Amino acid sequence: MFTTTVCAALSAAGLAIALLTAYRRRFRRATKIAALSLVPVGLAMAGLVKLGGKVGKATGDWATDLVFKPSVWGGFGVLAVAVVLWVAQRFAGERAKRKAGGGAASAPAAAPAASQPALGGGRAGTSRGSAPAPKGRRGAGSGDEDFSDIEAILKKHGI
Repeated sequence: MFTTTVCAALSAAGLAIALLTAYRRRFRRATKIAALSLVPVGLAMAGLVKLGGKVGKATGDWATDLVFKPSVWGGFGVLAVAVVLWVAQRFAGERAKRKAGGGAASAPAAAPAASQPALGGGRAGTSRGSAPAPKGRRGAGSGDEDFSDIEAILKKHGI
């Protein structure tokens, strides 16, 4: 009885932490925490863990419980759910890495001229690698030439 109580409390605390993590929109980490928090209650339900009293049951007693007690089946089901959650978060992590890594191999992450300073060295709106400043009725001290780079970046991304 004590074993089940402790394992249920550990699992409840772990699931609460997983919910808080999911609330912070860290779903992969929340899935991992939920999978790990299901393990203690799954082990207790399956009869594989004992904290007090006898260290373990005889093999025949455990096999009898496995056949005749649905709670032992439920314990293995909970352990199976924990394994499925763990594997799912691992596959989601691999997919995210491939998605992030695949685009970087085919195209550079930033334009080669993006590392150039946005402000020119005293010249009005002409910096290396940036779009030329549109000609118009702008005074030399108006500060509008700084926005030509921003406009070029926004147009490049379709915004």
